[in-house]
Amino acid sequence: MSLSEVKQSTQERMNKSVDALKTNLSKIRTGRAHGGILDHVLVEYYGSPVPVGQVANVTVVDARTLSVQPYEKNMVGPVEKAIRDSDLGLNPVSMGDNIRVPMPALTEERRRDLTKVVRSEGEDAKVAIRNLRRDANDSAKKMVKDKEISEDDERRLQDEVQKMTDKHVAEIDKLVAQKEAEIMTV
Repeated sequence: MSLSEVKQSTQERMNKSVDALKTNLSKIRTGRAHGGILDHVLVEYYGSPVPVGQVANVTVVDARTLSVQPYEKNMVGPVEKAIRDSDLGLNPVSMGDNIRVPMPALTEERRRDLTKVVRSEGEDAKVAIRNLRRDANDSAKKMVKDKEISEDDERRLQDEVQKMTDKHVAEIDKLVAQKEAEIMTV
């Protein structure tokens, strides 16, 4: 593996870690309705668990209400049950072949708990970034040991990887701060 391959691989993997954090943060509810909140809710569909978005149309009615309309009438009950049983604390109401999902207002205590969850997710992402930095530095040390690159090249690679790490950690901090502000906004 060459220096440029190590840099490129590390960069791609760090970007994937940040993307994974964005995905995880989007699943944490903020009190405002958005269709993505039901993305990880799974519904039993002919014996297979599938995401709600594959068996129903999820739309935002207003700031505090979602509308879920299953594509098949016989799926109203299972979709409603899956939403109720999810860890989101939502209480869907069936209205014929449509399901309304009101978003309850978050209490101050629940908001603080959610900010702790957000910080934890951010810290996990930072650990992943630091592990990638360590892997890249180990690769550089191995290349020096195998006499593939010089120690100067190793030092340059370590500096560049550190800059990548700092950039991604700063991005993670920014994402966490944004999500905390979003959660704490009443």
